[in-house]
Amino acid sequence: MFGIGMQELLIILLILVLLFGSKKLPELARGMGEALKEVRKGFGEDSKEKTHHKSEEKKETKDE
Repeated sequence: MFGIGMQELLIILLILVLLFGSKKLPELARGMGEALKEVRKGFGEDSKEKTHHKSEEKKETKDE
């Protein structure tokens, strides 16, 4: 995974605990998860709009 081993992950986790404290980490992770979910949702709606727009164009050309 990106060339990061178990030792590097543990060091990163330790640094995060020292910087933010153990009580704040779950809140940060939850916020990041919600933000990622919103981004994915936004990209999904964008692709739906493109598909919908293309299908409308096809209908208009068939009607003519």
